Amino acid sequence: MSQQVARVDTLFLHEAGDDFLVAVLRDGSRVFRGKLELKETDAGPRPRRFLQSDDDGGEPMRPEEFVELARRAERIRISEQTSRGGRERLQAMLDGYQLEALAVRTCRYCANAARYSPITEETAVSADRDFICQDCAVEELERELSYKGQFTGAAQDRLEELLLEVGDLDRITDMLKGELDPDLTKFDTISATTDEVDPFPTSDLDLHPWLQSDVEERFDSLLPVQSLAVENGLFEEEDQLVVSATATGKTLVGELAGVDRALKGDGKLLFLVPLVALANQKHEDFEERYGDELDVTLRVGGSRVTDSGAKFDPGADIIVGTYEGIDHGLRTGKDMGDIGTVVIDEVHSLKEGERGHRLDGMISRLKHYCEQREKSRSGYDGAQYVYLSATVGNPEWLAENLRATLIEFEERPVPIERHVTFADGREKLRIEDRLVRREFDSKSSKGYRGQTIIFTNSRRRCHEISRKLDYASAPYHAGLDYGKRKQVERKFGNQDLAAVVTTAALAAGVDFPASQVVFDSLAMGIEWLSVQEFSQMLGRAGRPDYHDQGTVYLLVEPDAAYHGSMEATEDETAFRLLKGEMEDVATVYDEAAAAEETLANVAVAGKLAKRLNDRMIGDVPTKHAIGKLLEWGFIDGFDATPLGQAVTSHFLSPDDAFRILEGIRNDRTPYQQVAALELADQEL
Repeated sequence: MSQQVARVDTLFLHEAGDDFLVAVLRDGSRVFRGKLELKETDAGPRPRRFLQSDDDGGEPMRPEEFVELARRAERIRISEQTSRGGRERLQAMLDGYQLEALAVRTCRYCANAARYSPITEETAVSADRDFICQDCAVEELERELSYKGQFTGAAQDRLEELLLEVGDLDRITDMLKGELDPDLTKFDTISATTDEVDPFPTSDLDLHPWLQSDVEERFDSLLPVQSLAVENGLFEEEDQLVVSATATGKTLVGELAGVDRALKGDGKLLFLVPLVALANQKHEDFEERYGDELDVTLRVGGSRVTDSGAKFDPGADIIVGTYEGIDHGLRTGKDMGDIGTVVIDEVHSLKEGERGHRLDGMISRLKHYCEQREKSRSGYDGAQYVYLSATVGNPEWLAENLRATLIEFEERPVPIERHVTFADGREKLRIEDRLVRREFDSKSSKGYRGQTIIFTNSRRRCHEISRKLDYASAPYHAGLDYGKRKQVERKFGNQDLAAVVTTAALAAGVDFPASQVVFDSLAMGIEWLSVQEFSQMLGRAGRPDYHDQGTVYLLVEPDAAYHGSMEATEDETAFRLLKGEMEDVATVYDEAAAAEETLANVAVAGKLAKRLNDRMIGDVPTKHAIGKLLEWGFIDGFDATPLGQAVTSHFLSPDDAFRILEGIRNDRTPYQQVAALELADQEL
């Protein structure tokens, strides 16, 4: 033993029951572990037994060998966790050999394992009314996470980062049990920002007298983004791409331009949105505001009757519609009259899979319709296009390709505090209930109760969550009829509901003035949210006229996914979304998308289809698409065949068209046809 520990840097002593653990360190590493038993003598405490310890017991050594080790040590340290009586006995024993020792704070876990690990106020982690080192704290956290059986990757990294930041293991483990410690769950705050834009007085606008009076009665001046649009040619018929965050007033930009032209007899307003629920809401808003002066109608899908029971009027002054509703009219050759203004809301939908290429094609087809009408009708000057979008990654590129003036405004009206906590599906329900109750029990300085939007990924889950909330709430999704959705919107607006629980796919654009947004999941159906979708949804938290700030909670189930096709886990997705940069908006064409849009363009424009393809923002391989359409019998020259016309008017992809044709040849019933299409979608 003497040869093994010829040089001793540190001799470390720690109380273990009636005995003391001994650790000998050289160059920072332990080279010897032992156990010391003291005895009382007339001269004071002295070594009685000294054991060299290992995992299987201890090898007896002479008590004098401990004294020899102590005399060789450059320093002797006693753990502060040793009791006062134990320290006094050790000190008295060492004094008898004229040896000095210093009591130091050490990690209790390390000391119990005869490891020397001194800690300071900066490095100590509180655990079970004591202090341990950071390495042991991380090990304890990992052990706790292993019990839960699901924490991996990004979630574990985040929790370890929090642990070292706050230095309190108990607070972290309490958070894992659903405690909403705001200092721990808080990820960051997105500050409120203001751009210096001189407000444009509404009295200086040159609108139709009825609209001028209405606007002046509602506002003294325009909001900054609206002022920028006016100063950059909004009323000079300039096409514009307006990019601004939620609740900054960009919708009114297109509304003013379109309603003004409609009132002056310069063509009707088309206001287009991606979803039926958004169209229903905007239709009701326009009917209420402008219905006494203008005819307002709704066009969604291919139906002549909307789910509100109203009949579509193609001659109306204002047509509110979905992209597909207007595109159906274009594909089937409907006369929509003179169009003065086209407002396309949520134009960042151009980057979405199926909807993106259809929106790209619809814009090109609508421009073609207006161009052809301009040629055939004297006095008609074509349409002005106003594109509206939340923040996108490539606004300059998008504006250039849409041939529009970019109006970009970065203001965020209220700050948004973003929080992350971890929970499984069952725990999420309990946490959501607490968050909703806490928010509704509070009031802003403007006198409004806090209200919550909970986003989840399925209609079934909407109802499940709503049933579990103690305070008044309601599910809200496309499966509800129009009347029920309007009832929910009115109750929320009147503050009769503490929360709405909605699908991510539906309520990203519905106008619920909420102070808090809770993400029950980070998926839209079986797809993870994009950064752009996530940013727009969380932007629903906090309205300048209602709230002092917005609050966002991500309830993350570690190592979880909602479908086998999802590559990442929810915890990985959470931090990708929180830290991610906004995606670029671009439309990507595969063979099927290129064929579908080229077929629609042939049906609408015949030989001019290539021109329509060329001005779409995505690169469409026209020559290849034409070849495939000829091969499939969808076109004959530059005319759609009856089969091709049926395919395009029903928005069928080539694969779906082939499945239906196969079913017809095999005498499948309509129910079997639908089942075959559903199964094919699930296999994708």
